[in-house]
Amino acid sequence: MPTEKKVKAVEALYEVFAKTQIGVLTDYRGLKTSELNAMRSKLRDAKIDYKVVKNSLAEIAAAKAGLAHIKGMFKNPMAVAFGYGDPAQTMKAISDYVRVSKITLNIKSGFLPDSVLTVQELETLAKLPSREVLLAKILGGMQAPIYGLVNVLAGPMRGLAQVLQGRINQLEAK
Repeated sequence: MPTEKKVKAVEALYEVFAKTQIGVLTDYRGLKTSELNAMRSKLRDAKIDYKVVKNSLAEIAAAKAGLAHIKGMFKNPMAVAFGYGDPAQTMKAISDYVRVSKITLNIKSGFLPDSVLTVQELETLAKLPSREVLLAKILGGMQAPIYGLVNVLAGPMRGLAQVLQGRINQLEAK
């Protein structure tokens, strides 16, 4: 029979798992309490929750939230950084904090609502530009051929205008 405390813990974790866009599983051992609290505070500013979870309760909550693909990932003492926004921004915030604070945070793996991520994939995600920058690059790539076409089509007209302006200048000089 599960205790009322465990039921409430599973419910709280279920709500977090249900709304998360990315989860990063880390080994928090070796970090001082002050370092953990400072990291939580800094990550909270970036809309990231960092929670130490009980593995069995986390697996139950994840399965209940429809994240059955992460079953078996919770081994050894584990803490999870839950990101609610852009996954790339979440990873960028975590890696920036680790780099700036010089703490040793061992990242084990991660997950999205529909897939599991390796450490290498998480590192790649952290290096991606933001969504807005990627959209701007795509839009620029789409506009470049149009600008080139306009320039090519305007070339003869521009040449004619220059010839006419040169003739006008010639006639005025006389």
